[in-house]
Amino acid sequence: MVRVFRYDRAVLDRYPAVHAGIVRASGLTNGPTPPELLQRYRTAQKEVAERLAATPPAGLPSIAAWRRAFAAFGAKPTQYRSAAEALLRRLAKQGDIPSINALVDLGNLVSIRYALPVAVVDLAGIDGDITVRFATGTERFTDLGAADPVAPEPGEVVFVDRAGVACARRWCWRQSAQSATREPTTDALVVVEGLHDGAERDVAAAREEIVALLGEFQPQATLAARALP
Repeated sequence: MVRVFRYDRAVLDRYPAVHAGIVRASGLTNGPTPPELLQRYRTAQKEVAERLAATPPAGLPSIAAWRRAFAAFGAKPTQYRSAAEALLRRLAKQGDIPSINALVDLGNLVSIRYALPVAVVDLAGIDGDITVRFATGTERFTDLGAADPVAPEPGEVVFVDRAGVACARRWCWRQSAQSATREPTTDALVVVEGLHDGAERDVAAAREEIVALLGEFQPQATLAARALP
């Protein structure tokens, strides 16, 4: 069970502007997205797509800040995009984002609305605490659909558990197969992060919306929310 989600001091020293909202949710019942939540998700997609017609993802301050962060640890930002930018680019190009399941859709709804990366981590696949730190290259990461784990690049930012398993690579680029939220998920950690000017305010608003949506659509769940660092 995750007791702590924390940033390593070296990450905070390099990226002092980072703000995170953490929501621990237990007793969840995941599955297909309920019709009301799905309708809100589709409405949000339409509204955000209209805004993107005027300002493309790369022009948004929150996305630009993640691009700078990726470049700083050696990840080419036009090759490796934050999860938020990837969603917004898909929306701008294709006009919609497919439904996956209730928890993923909830996270993606908040992500596109605030242009912030939102990770929904299935805690069943996590050993102990999660630390956001620079990779040493000895960690193990298994991509979705991959048979074998690979080692992250030394120096990239990763989410790592007690066993040295990376549940996210290149900070908020991609989650691991073990951490991906599926229909059997009952215990999850939702993490929203920002680095831009105004991130503290925007992350807090996104965290509050996550709590509100979980409270409405997962009323049986136990929730605990906090801000970091």
